[in-house]
Amino acid sequence: MGNRVITIARSYGSGGRTLGKKLGQELGIHCYDHELLRMASDESGINEALFGKADESLKRMPLFRIAKDAYKGEVFSPGSDNFTSEENLFRYQAKVIRRLAETESCIIIGRCADYILREDERAIRLFFYANEENCIRRVVDQQGVNEKEAKERIARIDKYRANYYKFFTGQEWSNAHNYDFCIDTGSMSYEKLIRVVRAYLDER
Repeated sequence: MGNRVITIARSYGSGGRTLGKKLGQELGIHCYDHELLRMASDESGINEALFGKADESLKRMPLFRIAKDAYKGEVFSPGSDNFTSEENLFRYQAKVIRRLAETESCIIIGRCADYILREDERAIRLFFYANEENCIRRVVDQQGVNEKEAKERIARIDKYRANYYKFFTGQEWSNAHNYDFCIDTGSMSYEKLIRVVRAYLDER
């Protein structure tokens, strides 16, 4: 049996990261999230701090901006002027994601993994979302902020995720056509959501 590879994109406050971790525990496979930056740093030899700085600069990026060369797969060599460019840092993350998909069953959260693995038949691409009320309630409960702060945080982070996806792929992050399975997380508990997702995975 081949590797089971699951990618998760999620709106902020939908509980997608928690679901990914719980699903990984349920399936007995690793769930990769922030450690992808460290792994890309190890792969490239580029200081991990530069990956974080690139993320911060992208947070200030205009909504309409798209990378000069939307992701095509190849990395720039250390001798290139573009070696530490935002595009190349992303390409090294993509290289790590592709290697993970080839070598193990895993869950990969964010980082445009659905797009990177769009031609990989092993990959099942999930998108978790919820309405604003449910997202606000979850952020208030988990982050300890008030409703106004939660609403602002949701808007800011979802805008960043959409910008990030658009910049590197040229595609729309929230377009259901980019995913195999989209689910509203606001109507069920984590336990029920895991059962629904597992049922879908088993059918696939």
